[in-house]
Amino acid sequence: MSHAPLDTRFAALHRRPGEPLLLPNAWDHASAAVLAEQGFAAIGTTSLGVAAAAGLPDGAAATRDETLRLARRLGRSGRYLLSVDVENGFSDEPDEVAAFAAELADAGVVGINLEDGRPDGALTPVAVHAAKITAIKAAAPALFVNARTDTHWLALPDPAEETDRRLAAYQLAGADGLFVPGLTDPGAIGRLCGSLALPLNILYTPTGPTLPELAALGVARVSLGSYLYRTALAAAVSTALAIRAGAPAGGAAADTPAYATVQALYADGR
Repeated sequence: MSHAPLDTRFAALHRRPGEPLLLPNAWDHASAAVLAEQGFAAIGTTSLGVAAAAGLPDGAAATRDETLRLARRLGRSGRYLLSVDVENGFSDEPDEVAAFAAELADAGVVGINLEDGRPDGALTPVAVHAAKITAIKAAAPALFVNARTDTHWLALPDPAEETDRRLAAYQLAGADGLFVPGLTDPGAIGRLCGSLALPLNILYTPTGPTLPELAALGVARVSLGSYLYRTALAAAVSTALAIRAGAPAGGAAADTPAYATVQALYADGR
């Protein structure tokens, strides 16, 4: 069991006023490696990308083994800080979730993202999710626990009151950061930033506020979630269609890494 204090390197990235942590989310070793080469000090994983790459559903507690395997591959790279999306912890038993979190910490992971949404579209009871957070912090205090509530993600009617209730409970349970994906209204984001004692994480969306706008509102962390994975799929399809049509592959072809470049990501252990 780990008894190290909170990893201050990762926590400090959430504390720069007007300069939120932009967290890109990888789905495999190569995607994490190429992001690290662009200077991202911290990288997250996307549960959708990890699940889809393995042919499994997201949010259904089906990717525990894949998540741990990837974390062990990435967590010791030494080139970036790694935060892992663990869905709901892959269990409703706090002790089981805490044991899994301790395995991640032992693998070199510095943060986790823990959500209260369920596959059936319901929310985990507040007390259960709070108990998971408390158990994780007892078993792996070095981990930065980003407590996610899906009140907006699941499009609950009038979610503000329920969001406030859940965030307050998760803060009391020992969370280090709070995450409200699906929240895009600038006024609501600014209100939360002004009322919360913990760093607020917002999920980037092309139709929502820009990174500079989120920074001005006081957001401490902006996650890209599954967006990079989905845009990679779109780029693959559009390239294949262009080639099939006899057209040039497009401007992005000039930026496509060579075979040897990608092979080197594995050959040198990066």
